[in-house]
Amino acid sequence: MALLSFRKREETGPAPASPEVEAFLEDYSIEVMPRTAEKVEDFRALLPEGTRVYIAHIDGTDIADMVATARRLAADGFKVMPHFPARIIRDAATLADWIARYQGEADVRQALLLAGGVSQPVGEFHSSMQLMETGLFDKAGFTRLHVAGHPEGNRDIDPDGSDRNVMDALRWKSAFAERTDAQMALATQFAFDAGPIIAWADRLAAEGIALPIHIGIAGPAKLQTLIKFAIACGVGPSLKVLQKRAMDVSKLLLPYEPTEVVAALAAHKAAHPGFGIERVHFFPLGGIKTNAEWAINNGGASARPANAT
Repeated sequence: MALLSFRKREETGPAPASPEVEAFLEDYSIEVMPRTAEKVEDFRALLPEGTRVYIAHIDGTDIADMVATARRLAADGFKVMPHFPARIIRDAATLADWIARYQGEADVRQALLLAGGVSQPVGEFHSSMQLMETGLFDKAGFTRLHVAGHPEGNRDIDPDGSDRNVMDALRWKSAFAERTDAQMALATQFAFDAGPIIAWADRLAAEGIALPIHIGIAGPAKLQTLIKFAIACGVGPSLKVLQKRAMDVSKLLLPYEPTEVVAALAAHKAAHPGFGIERVHFFPLGGIKTNAEWAINNGGASARPANAT
């Protein structure tokens, strides 16, 4: 199986969606930032009704911009899930203020909790577990809390290249899921090869970590764009694959599409219904519209835009 699918988009229109892929893409989620959301005129022309939309909170983004984006998406009927990066939240009072603003202006009841991409915390928090331990999300009645997953490991957490600390954290989060009223799941970093993803998900199950997995998939993008994001996000094995591909000029000039990795995971899920991957989460690295159009062309009824229903 090829790791990446580099091909020209069909000129004759989308092929019929396979039943496996259509089922696999049902209730997919997608990620935006305030500045990327501003470029989208109408989300309902691109995304299915009720799509979960994560709002990435990059260091330096004003909370007012985050809340305004959440308010717009909620008004359009989408499930809004903002990021809460621990290392850019100064203290519990700041966290409580953010929660109150999201709920007061956009009725937000879902959150992705993560450490965040900065190396030094601005205050008292440095991990998603500390955010959970405040009890503020349960107090506010959040119905869903997602935490980060790393199919290829995380050098920030395990500098020695092992996954010891990552696995310990996942065990803690799995135990926390038993004492919170919120539903929990793992939202993972993107990866490009189905084999290691399947092996990682199976290992979690073997370790007794039963959190559902929302697998990160990089949306269609230029290879150069993917390499840039892979470096920024610390994607190890996938970065090596991309660098190897970049040496082939013919492939460098063609866009990447996640067709093959999605098809492989969908086939595995269809053959193993109990497999831990529950949903697909898209990182629209080549643009929200481009990603949504790929989903529409490949996902059948599961990706039909809200305005088309």
